[in-house]
Amino acid sequence: MTTPSTTSSGSGGVTGAGGSGSPRSGLPGQRGSDAPKRGTGKSAPPSEHRPREITVGFLVGRLIALGLVAALLLFGLPPLIRTDNWIGVGVLVAAGAGIAYLYLTRRHVPLKYLLPGTVFLIVFQLVPVILTVSTAFTNFGDGHRGTKEEAITAIQTGSLEQVTGAASYNLSPALKDGKLVFLLLPVDDKGDPVLDQAKVGTADGLSELPGLTDANLSLTKQLSEVPGYDILSKPDASARGDEIANFAVPTEQGAIKSSGLSKAVELKAVRAYDAACDCVTDTKTGTVYPADEAKGYFVSADGTVLSGGQGWKVGVGWANFTRIFTDKTVSGNFFSVFVWNVVFALLSVLTTFALGLVCALALHSPRMRGTKIYRTILILPYAMPSFAMLLVWRDMFNKDFGLINNLFGWHIDWLGQPTTARLSLILVNLWLGFPYMFLVATGALQAIPKELTEASSIDGATAWQGFKRVTLPLLLVALTPLLISSFAYNFNNFNAIKLVTDGGPYAIDNATVGATDLLISYTYRLAFGGIAQLGFAAAVSVIIFTLVAVMSIIGFRRSRSLEEVYS
Repeated sequence: MTTPSTTSSGSGGVTGAGGSGSPRSGLPGQRGSDAPKRGTGKSAPPSEHRPREITVGFLVGRLIALGLVAALLLFGLPPLIRTDNWIGVGVLVAAGAGIAYLYLTRRHVPLKYLLPGTVFLIVFQLVPVILTVSTAFTNFGDGHRGTKEEAITAIQTGSLEQVTGAASYNLSPALKDGKLVFLLLPVDDKGDPVLDQAKVGTADGLSELPGLTDANLSLTKQLSEVPGYDILSKPDASARGDEIANFAVPTEQGAIKSSGLSKAVELKAVRAYDAACDCVTDTKTGTVYPADEAKGYFVSADGTVLSGGQGWKVGVGWANFTRIFTDKTVSGNFFSVFVWNVVFALLSVLTTFALGLVCALALHSPRMRGTKIYRTILILPYAMPSFAMLLVWRDMFNKDFGLINNLFGWHIDWLGQPTTARLSLILVNLWLGFPYMFLVATGALQAIPKELTEASSIDGATAWQGFKRVTLPLLLVALTPLLISSFAYNFNNFNAIKLVTDGGPYAIDNATVGATDLLISYTYRLAFGGIAQLGFAAAVSVIIFTLVAVMSIIGFRRSRSLEEVYS
C-alpha cells in the first residue's frame, strides 16, 4: 500500500525546526537533519522522499481493476463497429487509453481518486437528465420508436398478403449460430419436394442450400438433418411459436412467412415504398402517401395518415411543451392536477412535521418517563415496508370489508369519492411520514442549548412564548432544508398514489386523469398507459423538474435568511 513519507533519511530519526520530533522538518527555511553540520564542514545528504511502497496486493488489485475496465471497453467495441458507430468507437478507445495512462503512471494522484466518482456521477446523474430533456423535443412513443428505414420495413411487412399461385414450401425451422432461420423445400404440383431448389431463409434474404439428398428427408418429406444447422424438434418449435410466426424472410415481391410450423408461403406487400418519390403506395387503392418529415408519418394529399399509425422518430422542437398549455384537453387536466399536487405536498409536509414535532416535544420533557419505549413504538411505521403498508391501508379504506367502516359502522366509499379519496391519501401519508419528522425534530431539540430556554423563562416568558420565540425558530433553521426535501419527495410521491388509489376516482367521461392524480402519476399514464407518448411525458417531466427546482431554490433562500437572523 502506498504511504506518504514522514521521516528524513540518514538522520537516525525525525528532526526539524524547534528540536527533535518536530513534524515540520520538511518545511522550507527550517533546518533539520539535512542542514549542514556546523564545525564539520560537511553537509548531510539531501532530503529525499521515500519511494512509494508497492505491495503485491496493491499491484494485483490494480491489475484486476484495469483488466475489468479493459474487458468492459472491449465488450462495448463489437456492437459499435457492427453498427458503424465510429464516433462511439473513437470515444471508447480514447477513454481506454486515458484510463490506462492515468493508472499506469505515478502522476495525477488526486485524479486517480476523483475519476471513478466523476464517471459514476455523469452516468447516473447527468445522462438520465440529458436523455429525458432530449426526448422531450421528439415525438418518441408508440409508432415512433425507430428510424424511418425500420418504419418502412414494418409497413411493408405488415401489408403482406398471399397471392394466387405464390410459392409454398415445406418448412423446417432451425438455428444457425443461435439465430432462427427457415430451411425451405419447394414442392411441385404433386406435392413432392424439389431438393435441388432448397433454400435457407434468414432475416437478410434467401440463399441456396445445395447438396441435399433423400437422406436429408424425414418420412413427412421435410428436412430432418442438414449439416451446419440445428433443426428444431416439434416441441422446441412449438415453444418458439411466436418467434417463428413473426419471422419474415424478405423477397423481391414481399416476404416468406410461416403458415403453421411445417409450411411457409411467399406473400406480397400491398404497400410498397418508392425511394424516388419518398412515398408509400397502396397498390390496392392507388393512394400515394408521401413522407412528412415534420410529423414522422406517411400522409396522403388529403391529410390521411397511413393506416396502422406506423411512423418514425423525429424532432418536434417545442411542440410537446406548447401542447401542455394550448391543448385544452391537456391543459385543463394539467392545471387541475398541478393545484392538487401542490396541496398534497404541502399538507403532507405540514401534517407530518406538526405531529412529529408534538411527539418529539412531549418526549423531550425531563418529566417524561419510559421515553425509550415510546420512541420505539413511534418509529415503527418508519421501519415497515411502505409499499406493503400502502396496500394494507388501501384495504382498510375499502367500502365493503375495510376495517375503518366495520369498526365505526360506517358505509363511506373512501376511495370512490374525490374528497374522501384525497383525505385518505393525506391520512396514509401522515401515518407513514410523521416518524421521520419525529426523529429529526428529536435530534434538533437535543441540539438546542438549555440555557436559551432557561433564560427566556427567567425573563418571564411563558412556555408557549419560549417555544414560539426561541425553540421553533432554532428548529426551523435546522430543519428547513429537510422540510424542503420532504416537499420535493411528496411532490413526486408516485407510490402512494399508485398503490392506494391508482389516481382514481375517475370521471365517467374522462379516463385520462383521476381526482387524486399527481403530475408524476399523470405523466406515467401518458407514457405507459394506452398509446405511449414518451416524448410528451418527458416534456411534462421537465416541467415538474423545473417547478420543484424553483420551489426548492425559494425555500433554501428563505432558510438562509433565517440562519442570518438567528445566527
